Amino acid sequence: MPAYKTVVFDLDGTLLNTLEDLTISTNAALAAHGMPAHPIEDVRRFVGNGIALLIHRAVPAGTPADVEAAVLEDFKRHYGAHCEDHTGPYRGVPEMLARLRSAGVALAVVSNKADFAVQELVARQFPGTFDAVLGENEAAGISKKPAPAMVDAALARMGRGRDDMVYVGDSEVDVQTAANAGCPCLSCTWGFRTRKELVEAGATQFVDTPEELVEALLGTSR
Repeated sequence: MPAYKTVVFDLDGTLLNTLEDLTISTNAALAAHGMPAHPIEDVRRFVGNGIALLIHRAVPAGTPADVEAAVLEDFKRHYGAHCEDHTGPYRGVPEMLARLRSAGVALAVVSNKADFAVQELVARQFPGTFDAVLGENEAAGISKKPAPAMVDAALARMGRGRDDMVYVGDSEVDVQTAANAGCPCLSCTWGFRTRKELVEAGATQFVDTPEELVEALLGTSR
């Protein structure tokens, strides 16, 4: 029997390396308004709390709200057209997911990335893999992470409870989300945060490769 019957994954930095496309779209939106670009390491720090906060962190301090909103709209247009230009799964992730599916584990994705992008990327990068997929959709009354609402919504769609589930992510937001949902958290060290940053966020269980992750999820390394 698998160690866990349900696994809820973060997307960016956990399953997909989206950082280059996020950086390009951020800088394209900034350039359209005469604002300075950011290096990829800046954008790495900006992501995790949704695209509105990504843009808020990227625009110069003191940017008027209406201008910031226009930058956000430009980002959405650019990213919608270019979200897969350089994006793909981390090495070993497709194989890891296939092993979990074969073992009968229920799989979900919950991401603070805009729902339109999450649905498109998951459908095209991992067709037929997940039982529930949720992107940021606070307009529908589902609070974004680290609130537990997205996890609860995913479980409801799958007809699952919190028993025998685990949350997998790569950031402090994911550590907080798992804590708020009252479930274990496995923190991936290959994503957008360093192990040091994860430790400072309260992470206690780490996996360094997708191969190590699947062993932990199936209980073969316990």
